[in-house]
Amino acid sequence: MGTQRFSRALFAHLHNHSEYSLLDGLSSVEAMAARAAELGQSALALTDHGVMYGAIDFYSACKRAGIKPIIGMEGYVAPESRLTRNPSDRSPYHMTVLAKNEVGYGNLLKLASKAQLEGFYYHPRMDRELLEQHSDGLVILSGCLSGEVGSHIVKGQIDKAREAVNWYRGVFGDDYYLEVMWHEKIPEQLTMNRGVFELARDTGTPLVATNDNHYTNPSDHELHDVLLCIQTNSLVTDTKRMKLEDPTYYLRSEAEMAALFPEHPEAIANSGLIAEACDLEIDFTQSRLPRYQTPNGETALEY
Repeated sequence: MGTQRFSRALFAHLHNHSEYSLLDGLSSVEAMAARAAELGQSALALTDHGVMYGAIDFYSACKRAGIKPIIGMEGYVAPESRLTRNPSDRSPYHMTVLAKNEVGYGNLLKLASKAQLEGFYYHPRMDRELLEQHSDGLVILSGCLSGEVGSHIVKGQIDKAREAVNWYRGVFGDDYYLEVMWHEKIPEQLTMNRGVFELARDTGTPLVATNDNHYTNPSDHELHDVLLCIQTNSLVTDTKRMKLEDPTYYLRSEAEMAALFPEHPEAIANSGLIAEACDLEIDFTQSRLPRYQTPNGETALEY
C-alpha cells in the first residue's frame, strides 16, 4: 500500500513554532532543542510562520543539544497568484516546507524572500508558480486545518482536495506527505483527519503525524494564552476571544504521539523517515557574501 513507508528512526516533531513566529510561538529555540533531546528524539524541525529568522540560532542550538536540526517554514500559499491583492487573498493556505539538503535550503531561502518581496499581502505569500521553480531539495507536508487540502476537506470539497494532492505529488513526487494532527477541542480536526486518511488510501500518498507545537511544555499553556491575548488585543477574561482550548500544543513524547494514531503507525514512522532524509550541513567557516563583478579588473576592496 502506498502509505506504508516505515522507518527505524525515532519519531521527530516536524511542525514547530518558536518565538520567531511573533506573538504566536512561545518557545525559545534553545528550550525546544533541549526538550527534544530530553525526550530522546534524534531530530527536530523549525517551521515558523512565513519567516526563517530563527534558522541559524535553531541550527546551532540543536547541534549543541546533540540532535539533528531540520530547517523549514510554515509557508503561506496564495489561493491563486502571489501577485494579486484581492479581499479573498487575505486568508492564504498554510503549508509545511522542510529543507532536505543544501539545495533545498537555498530554495527555501528563495521562497521565503520572494514571498516577502513579491507576494506580501497581510502575509508573505508564495504560490504554485514559485513552488514549481524552487522545488528541488524540499519536503512538503500538506499542513494544518488552514492548509489547502484541509480547508477543502472541511468545506466538503473532496474533489478540490484531491486535485491539490495530485498537483503537489506531480511536482514533489515522493517528497509530498499528507499531514495529520490531533487537537481534540478543534471541532473540524476529526473531519479533516478522516478526509486525509481517505485521500491517503485513494491516492497512495504517505501520511505523517505532526503536533503544531507552539510552546515547549504542557505547563506553558497559560503563558501562551497570555501571548495570544497580546496578539489579538484581548483580555484573558474575554470568553469570546481567540483561544487554543486544550493544552496539547507542546512537544509530546513519541509514546504520546503514537497513542493518538494507533490505527496509523506509518504516520508516526514516516516522521522518522523524513528526519533521516533531511540532512543539511551549514558551513560556518567561509564567507557567504556574494561576489560582484567590478570594472577594470579591480578587486572589490580597490573598487
